[in-house]
Amino acid sequence: MKRLLRPVPLAAIAATVALVALLAYGVAQNEPNRSIDDAIANGRRPAAPSLDLPRLDRPGRLSLAALRGKVVVLNFWASWCVPCRQESPLLERWQHRLAPQNVTIVGVDVLDLSSDARNFARSYKLTYPIVRDGPGRRLAAYGVLGYPETLLIDRRGRIAATNRGAVDQRYLERTLLPLLRERT
Repeated sequence: MKRLLRPVPLAAIAATVALVALLAYGVAQNEPNRSIDDAIANGRRPAAPSLDLPRLDRPGRLSLAALRGKVVVLNFWASWCVPCRQESPLLERWQHRLAPQNVTIVGVDVLDLSSDARNFARSYKLTYPIVRDGPGRRLAAYGVLGYPETLLIDRRGRIAATNRGAVDQRYLERTLLPLLRERT
């Protein structure tokens, strides 16, 4: 018993405990923000975090606050993302289909070169608004970990649904269309 209480074993134990605590802290700090997904899973609609970013498709800025009263399909993407290339034509078709019903798709280009993003938008003939979050500062607020990820925001500015991956026709029919029938 005396041997265990010597300074060297105590220092080793203290160092080990400190390293484990530091590791646990690091893991906890790097956990994805899933509070949005948790709230939706529990039947709540959290307010969408603020978003005010420079437009990529034309001069100026666009904010979610300016879109209050519309249903917004907020799509995080990057030009180098293969699934983003696959879902872009679908999103463009839905933009044309639903714009008369006070719905808009907003693309958020993230961690990308502006020139690559503009070329992407041109090649896919995207007409919906596109904003740029070059450094990805808004990713954590929305719990975005990869691309593409899409959040549906109701007319009151609350997140009604999330899709952590590429959207497809079935997802939009099942989740977006019911939002259109809701009263504000």
